[in-house]
Amino acid sequence: MFNFDYVGKRKYFFILSTVLLLIGLVALIVRGGLNLDIQFRGGTQIEIEMENGDFDVIKAENIAKEAIGKSGIHVQKSYTFNPTNSDEAISFLVIKSSGKLTDDERNKVLDALKAEFNVKENGEMRVRDVDPSIGAELLTKGLLAVALSLILLILYIGIRFNIMSGLLAGFTAVVAVLHDVLMMVAVYAVFNIPVNESFIAAVLTILGYSVNDTIVIYDRIRENSRISRKDSIRTIVNNSITQSMSRTINTSVTTLISVITVYAFAAYNGIGSMKEFTFPLIIGLICGTYSSIFIASPLWELLKEKQAKRKASQAAKA
Repeated sequence: MFNFDYVGKRKYFFILSTVLLLIGLVALIVRGGLNLDIQFRGGTQIEIEMENGDFDVIKAENIAKEAIGKSGIHVQKSYTFNPTNSDEAISFLVIKSSGKLTDDERNKVLDALKAEFNVKENGEMRVRDVDPSIGAELLTKGLLAVALSLILLILYIGIRFNIMSGLLAGFTAVVAVLHDVLMMVAVYAVFNIPVNESFIAAVLTILGYSVNDTIVIYDRIRENSRISRKDSIRTIVNNSITQSMSRTINTSVTTLISVITVYAFAAYNGIGSMKEFTFPLIIGLICGTYSSIFIASPLWELLKEKQAKRKASQAAKA
């Protein structure tokens, strides 16, 4: 069995995470916050049915920007199945504007795109205006969902892992999950990726996945604590992580391969909605695996040792 002092080397992992998060913080400050999509800051979304999916979204985006003289325009592809023929896919060109477009601006964009691309004659066109207040409400509800999930995680782990000073184990697990979420935010800030409802969905998905990896290691720590009572906490944690390593890596790699395959398919075919969901999943899966191994358990050991020293000091004074 390969032995590695995860606990002894924890400061390097903590420093690495801190540096990466600081880079994200700097990016947030420089960019003035996250690049919120229209779902959260309001705007206009136009979906135009195309003859086929063979069109350049970058070219379409530049044409749309030039047509109305605005820079806050984002274009992507979208597909849906034909309800009358399940073997046929209907292609849409999706335009997202960070500000509401007037009827005149919409017509200019549509005319410019018709001049360059095969817009389907008498095809479907959907226009949706999103009010900023509705976007703010969506964002607030998403954040509340994340907060509620974290509270429930602390309570669940606190009850299940009572032998590990339950609430302490719950706290360190939530710190690891927050680490993953903040890493995802940092990546979005650095690369200025639009944040939409897919990001919130991905965050909630990663919450469950990340804490599951952490619980697997915690479960091993709990069992080893009962079996190896003479071993130090550091030894138990190191052994538990090592024993869980193959399972954690195998599960994460298998899941990553699947998600990366979906992302590659979406990127190749220009399916923006699928890319928007799978990209944060990839980041979250990598960070979740890292935090489960190098953050949660080593941090728990650190706090547990401090707790034991504090109790010993109080007992000595008494």
